Amino acid sequence: MRSVRMRILVTLLVLAVVGIGGWQLLPSQTDQNKTITVGTTDAVTSLDPAGAYDAGSWALFSNVFQTLLTFEPGGVQPVPDAARSCDFEGTGLKTYQCRLRDDITFPSGRKMTAEDVKYSFERVKKINAPVGPASLFSTLGSVTADNATTVTFHLSSADATFPLKVATGAGSIVDKDKYPATALRTDTGVDGTGPYTLASYTKDKKAVLDPYGSYKGYLSGTGRPIELRYYADSAQLNSAYQDKQLDVATRTLPPSVLSRLNPSDPNQRVNESDSSETHNLYLNTRAGSPLHDVRVRRAMAWLVNRERLAETVYEGTVDPLYSLIPTGITGHTTSFFDDYPTQSTQKARQLLTEAGVTLPVHFTFGYGKNRGAGEQEAAELKKELEASGLFKVDVQGYEWTDFQKRWAAGKMDAWAVGWVADYPDADTFGSPLVGTGSTMSTGYSNKVVDHLILDSQQYADRARAANDFRDIQKDVATDVPLIPLWQRKEYVVSTEDVGGSQYLDDGTGVFRLWRLQWI
Repeated sequence: MRSVRMRILVTLLVLAVVGIGGWQLLPSQTDQNKTITVGTTDAVTSLDPAGAYDAGSWALFSNVFQTLLTFEPGGVQPVPDAARSCDFEGTGLKTYQCRLRDDITFPSGRKMTAEDVKYSFERVKKINAPVGPASLFSTLGSVTADNATTVTFHLSSADATFPLKVATGAGSIVDKDKYPATALRTDTGVDGTGPYTLASYTKDKKAVLDPYGSYKGYLSGTGRPIELRYYADSAQLNSAYQDKQLDVATRTLPPSVLSRLNPSDPNQRVNESDSSETHNLYLNTRAGSPLHDVRVRRAMAWLVNRERLAETVYEGTVDPLYSLIPTGITGHTTSFFDDYPTQSTQKARQLLTEAGVTLPVHFTFGYGKNRGAGEQEAAELKKELEASGLFKVDVQGYEWTDFQKRWAAGKMDAWAVGWVADYPDADTFGSPLVGTGSTMSTGYSNKVVDHLILDSQQYADRARAANDFRDIQKDVATDVPLIPLWQRKEYVVSTEDVGGSQYLDDGTGVFRLWRLQWI
């Protein structure tokens, strides 16, 4: 508040003193065009929308590609972007049609058509990359380009959530002349129609974004030039911000720094908000894994201490989570608290005795290196599980891309990883996490859960799906393909002269770099 009052006083003084060059205190055009530097620890897996399903990649996609629909800040229903309008046709929620804008051009100068949209969706499914977003389109049967500006999606089952999925990074529209139909593009170029063009990209280092002058869509205009810098770990991100190499730091600073942030600090802006991002311990349920027997997984659930994890490793900057669906999302329950209310070595031992397994149960635990407090978290979970004498945990950290490939191939018995909501609906925590063939590749398959997921998608009134989500969470707590750990609070810090940082992460899955501005 002190910084705000000071700004008001300065403004009044400028207005009162005429002819003293007070205009120089206001932002000049040069200042407005100056690059804003943003730092993050979120890595980019791929520049190709068909090959990435992670927060770092999708944050970039939000800015360099367009989708037919997008989300307004804090919105829960998508609005047109590359489309003029989109609607379900007929009855049954199985035919979805969009009419495109006719004034969108790719950087090559070629006009976007319905064929580009058709091509973009089809290649996501054809390529079906191991760490790609194809699972989001599990209900998409086929796509037709009816004419230059009309595209129709034919769904295999009723899916009221399909418009939400269209608005995600998976729905990024690419230039069909620049992207191969059955393979990922591997160079460092991007051909999209978002508010920015990718001027240059150095893997794991930086992405330089220039406003795209030909952008046409939901936004009234593009933003300031941006340099997005990537850091190997949160300590490096914090060091760069403290050394004034960055104007904005997000996702994520060390817990020790976050826990001490002061919103009233006059030297910086601090934005703290609730988040729907969750962090789970995923378990390999396949035959051959020591965690294949459900009783072994239930025993683990009796030993995890979320409160201790949140306080010791994260210093209170996250909240303990007790279910698949986080708080703040319609359908949330506390199924894991209901089934495993306190830590109990006795109950865990009883389950393992019933399973007839040799004690201690040995299993491997993987985590992404330099990803927040991943190493400390792994050490704490190992400590909690081994303290019972029932488990022996072999912990190993992996570089992010290797880590993704390993869990996709089922090469670890357990792994901890965060999940950022694709869109503001409980459905984003269903099929991708616990449906058959899920993105998290735990090997888990339950026909009842799959049926409940499909049932939940038939309701246009999403509140009516709450009972299905309640049952899904109950079944997940019983089968334990994952153990919920915590729910993140979102923090973004910026220098005092940069505004708009509160729009970078608001739970809609859209990373709005264009909202950043000099003030």
